Amino acid sequence: MTQPLIVGVDEAGRGPWAGPVTAAAVVLGPDAFQALAGRVQDSKALTAKRREALVPVIKDQALGWGLGWSDVDEIDRLGILKATFFAMQRAVLALLQNQAQQLKPGGLEFVVDGSLHPARYLGEEHWPWSTRTMVKADAQQPEVAAASILAKTARDAHMELLAQSHPGFGFETHAGYGTRQHQEALQRLGPSPVHRRSFRPVRELL
Repeated sequence: MTQPLIVGVDEAGRGPWAGPVTAAAVVLGPDAFQALAGRVQDSKALTAKRREALVPVIKDQALGWGLGWSDVDEIDRLGILKATFFAMQRAVLALLQNQAQQLKPGGLEFVVDGSLHPARYLGEEHWPWSTRTMVKADAQQPEVAAASILAKTARDAHMELLAQSHPGFGFETHAGYGTRQHQEALQRLGPSPVHRRSFRPVRELL
């Protein structure tokens, strides 16, 4: 019996006070494991330069990959957990759409970083795929580590664009996370349209 291909799914940006949450889904074939051996690990354990260098390698070696997003309005409306899982769902759908001829959902097993199952929050109608959750999967499963890198680099690039349209907050350096620099800028400038109003540090200023 043929073993199912593993699809690694991970997110970036669940904790920041501003900007979207981003997810990625990645399938690595046999050749990719050799090409990426010892190079792919949890994105948080890599420097920004190292992550950026790995992005084209992952995309070139992967059998398939996809990105998904959930914007600030959706985060505030649904809550961060449900919005995160919708971003993951969109990443999976993008993966399946981009690789429709090569990847069949029935031959895939999805591994999601963390202990929470997406179907619990979205329902099986939105998450119908065979899925395992794994705590610290981004440090153990190469496919999840690759997804972590794609999600993190895509979101960082997006936050750099938001820094240009919303100057003064330092999004290009802290990516929306709750640093002291961000807190001081928020108190000085007030929340921008890309701040998450459902997050307490932002809500308290409104």
